Amino acid sequence: MKVPATLMAAIALLAVASPASSGEGRDRSQQIPPTIAIIIDDMGHNLAEGRRLIGLEQPITLAFLPYRRHTTELAEHAHRKQKEIMLHAPMANTRNIGLGPGGLSPGMGKDSMATTLRRALQSIPHVRGVNNHMGSLLTQQLEAMDWVMSELDHYPVYFVDSRTIASSIAGEVAAAYRIPTLTRDVFLDHEQTEEYVDKQFRLLIKRAKENGSAVGIGHPHKVTVDYLEKRLPELDEEGIAIATVSGVWAMRNGNRQMFAEGEKRAIRPALAKQE
Repeated sequence: MKVPATLMAAIALLAVASPASSGEGRDRSQQIPPTIAIIIDDMGHNLAEGRRLIGLEQPITLAFLPYRRHTTELAEHAHRKQKEIMLHAPMANTRNIGLGPGGLSPGMGKDSMATTLRRALQSIPHVRGVNNHMGSLLTQQLEAMDWVMSELDHYPVYFVDSRTIASSIAGEVAAAYRIPTLTRDVFLDHEQTEEYVDKQFRLLIKRAKENGSAVGIGHPHKVTVDYLEKRLPELDEEGIAIATVSGVWAMRNGNRQMFAEGEKRAIRPALAKQE
């Protein structure tokens, strides 16, 4: 399949375009405290740590793997606790690590990829957005990302490029489809020690102070949950705000709504079968 020239042109335009700056915009940004969004990936496996994360008072965002043992239970619980919920969509990686059910791989055709992604979306209750689980291989492939975003474009969901590889084009293709898009700034817990998580969390705050907002990704490891339980309540005194992913997107886009009513097709919940 040949990738449409219009998509290529849109991506090229996005790569060089920069938002206009106005005095009014600068004044408004000075009134908003540095704001972080924290996404917790790989939700659905660990029931105990998942419940602890849901119990946090702060508006963190939880990204659930499809079809995992505790995904539905935890996602329903998270929704009742006003947490924002995402699909953590498994995508092919360069290390040949297995994807599990709901995975997207280069061997799929367009229809198969769309069906797998649609069923995964339907399997996550109250889903508001999508990010990639792994994906260092697939997120570099323009045709595959075109197929992914053409399916996501039907639904009222945003996309976060987890950016598991620097050459990912996932975010750019999403933006070319005008899907609300953000990109991960900092991974919090590649190393599972309190010292490392603290270093990365400080980096996340530094990025937020420099740019107004920043997006961090962590995982339901005990060390990460322990750290967040202790550290997040301290942010108010430091003048740092925490918001959901959609909240950060709104901050960056003039506080406008992502979607007009009826603009997108509703995601109908379904007990989708594992692929």
